[in-house]
Amino acid sequence: MITVDRLYVRYDDTNILEDINLNLPTGITCAVIGPSGCGKSTLLNVLAGLQKNYQGLVQINGENPSPKKQTIGFIPQNYGLLPWLTVKENILLGLKIKKEAKQGLPRNLVDNLGLSNLLNRYPNNLSGGQQQRVSLARAFALKADLLLMDEPFSALDAITREEMQDVFIDLWQKQKVSTILVTHYVEEALYLGQKIIVMTSAPGGIYKIIDNPLFSDKNFRDREIFSSLSKEIRNYLFNIKWKSQKSLPMCDIIDDVMNLQFSEIFDYLSIQAVKEANTLDLKAFQEFISK
Repeated sequence: MITVDRLYVRYDDTNILEDINLNLPTGITCAVIGPSGCGKSTLLNVLAGLQKNYQGLVQINGENPSPKKQTIGFIPQNYGLLPWLTVKENILLGLKIKKEAKQGLPRNLVDNLGLSNLLNRYPNNLSGGQQQRVSLARAFALKADLLLMDEPFSALDAITREEMQDVFIDLWQKQKVSTILVTHYVEEALYLGQKIIVMTSAPGGIYKIIDNPLFSDKNFRDREIFSSLSKEIRNYLFNIKWKSQKSLPMCDIIDDVMNLQFSEIFDYLSIQAVKEANTLDLKAFQEFISK
């Protein structure tokens, strides 16, 4: 179980995280989404035991986070592969650090990920999708107490990203490892998170925790609830990002409402008064998208 009670993290005189409270049961996947700079990665670093300068209570299965006491897998944005090690050596690296390499290479895992013919290659000879498979193999080989993933699929093209999301779900279903995943993609959060945590702008706090009925459903986009839940999360993010502003540049508005049909956006533009050359009234636009 992951317990976070009144967590505060400060750098210099600035709060990065503020009053974070979480209780997540063992074996759950949780997607964290929020504006850039809101402290999502800092939260992962605290849970990984890498960030020790904080106030509040943080525990994994009743103990403070510590890579020495717990087995914590971490998949960063750049996959975290060491370029001078082969695929096989990279997969075994975590086990060696934990002094469990004598178990040998997890053959079933390697086979399931399609890496059997790549074991002697180096990371720079692999595609992005292949590197991600190696990173997942290393993490799942640990049979970790907690798996932390910091935008692990963000560097991949859309088709490969969706393929790797499916791979992750298949692996997770076999191990049910407690997982916290940071993402900027609403659809990724809806597919990979049993719970979705929406964070506020800096200093980062928890704006909303959503129980997600679409988790691991490969046809989640076809479900009736998909559109409404996706729009709900996007509206949360929109309100968080712009709640203190009275007007927005037009390009930013369009970026933040891509869940709307373009026809709706242009209908809105055609009937609203443009107060300045490239500025729209925020309150009117929020009322429009909430209809």
